[in-house]
Amino acid sequence: MAQEKDPGDSLLLSALPFGVMAVVAAVDLTAGPAVGFLPLVSLGPAFAGLTGGWRRTAVIGAVAVVLSFGLGAYDGLFDTRRGYTALLSVVGVTGAGLVAAVRRQRRDAELASVRSIAEVAQRVLLRPVPRGAGRLRVAVSYTSAVAEARIGGDLYEVVTSPDGVRLIMGDVQGKGLEAVETAAVVVGAFREAAYDEPDLKAVGERLERALERHLTQEKFVTAVLAQVRDDASITLLNFGHPAPLFVRANGDIRYLEPPGRALPLGLGMHRTPGPKPHQVPFAPGDQILFYTDGVTEARDRSGRFYPLDERVGRLADPDPEAALAAVRQDLMEHVEGPSHDDAAMLLLRYRG
Repeated sequence: MAQEKDPGDSLLLSALPFGVMAVVAAVDLTAGPAVGFLPLVSLGPAFAGLTGGWRRTAVIGAVAVVLSFGLGAYDGLFDTRRGYTALLSVVGVTGAGLVAAVRRQRRDAELASVRSIAEVAQRVLLRPVPRGAGRLRVAVSYTSAVAEARIGGDLYEVVTSPDGVRLIMGDVQGKGLEAVETAAVVVGAFREAAYDEPDLKAVGERLERALERHLTQEKFVTAVLAQVRDDASITLLNFGHPAPLFVRANGDIRYLEPPGRALPLGLGMHRTPGPKPHQVPFAPGDQILFYTDGVTEARDRSGRFYPLDERVGRLADPDPEAALAAVRQDLMEHVEGPSHDDAAMLLLRYRG
C-alpha cells in the first residue's frame, strides 16, 4: 500500500523556498554585502523545482530575481561584477528548476498511467474474493513490494465448487512481469480445476500440468490448497508453502504443518511423490490465516522476523476484514517502512 503524505510535511516543503529567501535577505541586510550571501537567493527556485510544479517554480524564480536585483542595488553591487554574477546565478538556477519541474511532472503522469494499468491487471488476476462463502467468512490483504506497480508474484483465489469451498494461496519464485505471468497461469488453472476436479489432489495435478507447459528452467510456485465441506473439517494440500496458522475458538494456536514435506508446484518433472492431503477439524468460531513468506520473513531494524503467532490477538475483531487490517498495520509497524517482499494474507473464519 502506498503511504499517505503528511500534510505538515507538504506545508513545510511549500514554505521552504520563501523561508530560505527570507533568511538570505535578512542576513544580507544585517551583515552587509561583504558576507557574500546574495547568490544564495537562488536556493529558493532550486527547492521549488524539486518539490513544486513548473508554474510555481517560475513564480518563485521571478520573486528571487526581483529580490536579488533589489538587494544588489541596495548593496551597490551592480557597480562591480558581483551583482551581475549573483543575478545570473539566480536566473540560471531558476531555469534549471523549471526544467526539473517539467520533467518530474511528466514522470509523475507516466507513473500514474502505469499505476492505473497495474490496478486493472490486479483486478483481473487477483479479483476480489467473496466476503462470504457458505458458513465461511473471508478477508484478503495484499501488499506489493513494488509500490509503483502494486502487483507482484503472490496469488490467491477462493472458489465455491460443487464439492465445497476451495481456495489457493501461493507465491511465485522471482519478481517482475515474469512472476506476474506465472501467477496468472496458476490462478487461471485453479479457477477451472476447482470446479471440475473431484478432489484437491486432482486440482494440484492440473496445476502441475499447466505449469509444466508454461515454466522454463528451475522456476517454481509454492502453494497451499484447501477445501472446506459441510462436515466441520478442512482438507489441506501443501506444495512447499508456509503452513497456515490455525486459531481455535478456545484460543489454542498452532501451525497446520503437512504430514510430509513436498516440492513446490512446477517441479513435478523430478517425479517425486506429491503432497498428501491432511484433514483438520474446522468448527464454528475457528479461523485459519493463510499467508506468504513476505509476512513471516519481514524483519525489523534489528533483523527480527515478524512473530505472526504472537500477534494473533489482532484477529479477535468480529469483522474479519478489520482483523486482517490490524495484522497488516502491525506488520508495517514492525518493519518500520516499505516491505521488501510481497505480502499476502487470506483469513478464513468459520461463522459461529
